[in-house]
This record gives sequence, C-alpha cells and structure tokens, in this order.
Amino acid sequence: MRIGTQIDRYLARLIAVPLLATLVLAAMLLLLDKMLRLFDFVVTEGGPVGVVWKMLANLIPEYLSLGIPIGLMLGILLAFRKLALSSELDTLRGVGLGYGQLLRAPYLYTFALMALNLAIVGFVQPYARYAYEGLRYELRSGALGASIKVGEFTNLGKRMTVRIERTADEGRRLYSVFVRADSDDGKTLAVTADEGQFLATDDPDTILLRLKDGRLVHDAPDYRVPRVLSFANHDLPIDLPVIEAFRNRGDGDVELTIPELMRIGRDDRVSEDRRDEVRANFHFRVVEVAMMLLLPLLAVALAVPPKRSTSGLGIFLSIVMVVTYHKVNQYAEQMGAQGRIDPIIALWVPFFLFAALILWMFHTLAYKPGGQPIGALERGAAKVGKAIGSILKLRFRRGAATA
Repeated sequence: MRIGTQIDRYLARLIAVPLLATLVLAAMLLLLDKMLRLFDFVVTEGGPVGVVWKMLANLIPEYLSLGIPIGLMLGILLAFRKLALSSELDTLRGVGLGYGQLLRAPYLYTFALMALNLAIVGFVQPYARYAYEGLRYELRSGALGASIKVGEFTNLGKRMTVRIERTADEGRRLYSVFVRADSDDGKTLAVTADEGQFLATDDPDTILLRLKDGRLVHDAPDYRVPRVLSFANHDLPIDLPVIEAFRNRGDGDVELTIPELMRIGRDDRVSEDRRDEVRANFHFRVVEVAMMLLLPLLAVALAVPPKRSTSGLGIFLSIVMVVTYHKVNQYAEQMGAQGRIDPIIALWVPFFLFAALILWMFHTLAYKPGGQPIGALERGAAKVGKAIGSILKLRFRRGAATA
C-alpha cells in the first residue's frame, strides 16, 4: 500500500507540470488572439483601452473550459510518455502494477478538474459572457464615454454634432473644437474654439463643455442676419443622448446557468423551438464535461510509442481527436437546437461512439500482449518520414553535385 501511495505521488508530480503548463499556454494563446481583435474593436469604436482588459477577464472562464480538457489530457499523456521512453513504465508493469492502479493519480486530477469545469460552464461562464456582451453594447452605444472620436464628426443625439481635432492630457484637454446644435424651433448654434474641456455637472444627463478663445454664430428664422459673438470663455451645456439599458441576461442560451436551462427545458409554456435550443445547450455542456472521464484512457493509449521508437504521433493525434470531437459536438448542438435531431441523440450518440473507440484503444494497449492501438498509423508515419528524408537527401546531393 505504501509503495502504491509513493507511485501515485510520483505520477501526480509528473502530471502536474505539463498539465499546468499546457493549461496556461492554451489559455494565453486564446487570449492573445482575442486581445488583438478586441484592441481593434475598441479603437474603432473610440473606447478607452482599459476596457479591453475587462473584456478579456470575462473571456477567461470560456477559454478555461476549453483549455482544461486539453491540459488534463496532455499532462497525463506527457507524463506516461516520459515513463515509457525511460523504461520506467516497463519496470512498474514488471512488478505487478496494472494500468488500473497507475490510473489512480490521473483520475484524481480528472475528478477535481471535472468539478471545476462543471462549475465554470454551468455557473461562472454564463455571468461572465453576459458581462462581456454588456461591455460590447456599452462601447457601441457610447455609454463608456467613447462616442466622441478625435478628427471625426460625431452626433450626440439627433440635433448636435461635435468635432475635436486633437486632444492632450489623456483626453482632458481638447483643441480645435467645433460644435453645432439645432433646436426644435429652427434655431441653430455653431461654435468654434481653440481649446475646450468637458466638465461634470450635478445632472448626470448633462455635461458642460467649457470653451476658450472662440467664436459663436447664432441663427434663427426671425433673425435678418446671424448673430456673431467672439468670446474668451464660454460654457456650453450638452444633453447626453439617452442610452437604452442593456437587455436582461438569458436571451442567449450560453448566458443561462445549468439549473436555469433545466427549468426552461421542462416548462411547457415555452415554445418548442426555444425548448430545443435550451435542451441542446444543456446536453452540450454535460457531454463536454462527461468527456473528461475518457481523457485519461485516451492519454495513456496514445502515450506509449512502439518499442525502440520515440515517435510523437500520439501527441498530435490526441489533440486532433479532442478538437474534432469538440467540433462535432458544436455541430450536433446546432442540429439539436434547430429541431432537426433530438438533442439527446445528436449529442450522446457521438459521445458513446467516441467512448467505444477510446475503450478499444486502451484495451488493446493494456490487455493485449504487444498491443499498439495506433501501430498501423505509426508504421505509416515512419514510412512517410523515411520517404521524405530520402527525397531531401537526393535533392541535397544533386544540389551539391551541381555546385
């Protein structure tokens, strides 16, 4: 028992480093890719750069839900691959330890990460996604103070236009300001100023634009000629446009928690189309979490290369299989949401087929002498590699002879 505990601890340490490294790397790559697009979106909308970090923070749960399964699988796979290449796995098997005993530590990680992933996709991600969509709405509506763009004519409501040539002091000081305002009775006001500054007022729906060194042109239907006024200082109140409140959470299925999905899916008052969408999303989340139970078996089956081989084909194949299964689930969710296939059939049939394939692969490795579940692929990859190597050597020799 003591030896088994020591081996479990040893395996746990081997798994921990690649698991954490893969999880962090996957999350960072996804965030970096999204960060570039968010910066472009925020700059285009004229918003403050700081909102990018808030939006990225709300995307972390979504990316963690994708990175946790991949990190778990690669952590276990790389740990067992190291054991296989160093012949430690043969030693452990030689002293009577079966794969079932060796999988105790991997499944401890699996159960813990399954619980974490269920909490993320079931409860954290819906609120984070809603907050992310709320920030996108505020950027587009100008609720973040992002509606006035430097160098462009910007409409504040239906009857006011503002243009600012340049800014300084992080937007606090404005230069070459132009303002035009129209009233309901036909009066117009056009103002140009060398400098300006926005100031807050006691009324949250009104801000004050303090202008310096400018000229004001006031016109009305009953004026024979427009009135022109030069000023050193002038305060111009600006009514902020009314911004509609962001929609309630739950308009999208991804913004609903698992208990909310279950409640709506059982509500007979909800339309059939809506129930199909909710049920499809519910089964998609459950299947994605349940799939993690198969990852230790898949990782071990692909971790052990053929004897006298250091092929890394299993690593590549494991990533392809997990990503492909995830895409199949996404397509099945869409089919179920459209009512073309019952969500249970659309999502659980691929799961059981995937499980059958993994169980066969693990059984071949663990219980068949010399069994290699991807032996044919390994041999094919080796032949392709030799062929490519021969072609490259031939071209190199011809190039050297020509020279």
